[in-house]
Amino acid sequence: MLSALTQLLLFQLAGEVIARGLALPIPGPVLGMLFLFVALVIKGGPDKELQGTGLTLLQHLSLLFVPAGTGIMVHLHRVADEWLPLLLSLLISTLATLVVTALVMKLCQRTPATGEAS
Repeated sequence: MLSALTQLLLFQLAGEVIARGLALPIPGPVLGMLFLFVALVIKGGPDKELQGTGLTLLQHLSLLFVPAGTGIMVHLHRVADEWLPLLLSLLISTLATLVVTALVMKLCQRTPATGEAS
């Protein structure tokens, strides 16, 4: 488990260093995740240890939201001051996500050609 966590953190570090070094508008952890994905595609998938570590992290994913919740509580006065833009951005982004997901799903569905019998 330790080597898998080290691997995950090294990819995150690499993404962070590149994002900051090149002043990219993409967060470092996102770049690190992209690097990890490319490495896993080249390697042919994760090994058993990385799979087990990933599943363990996913089982405890709710704990990773504790710092975000704490930050919200610390800055609750700012949330109260900016509630309308926050609410609108949440609603619009949720609606946009639903629409894009529905369109992609519709495009990915296999429909029989008009001349084929059902």
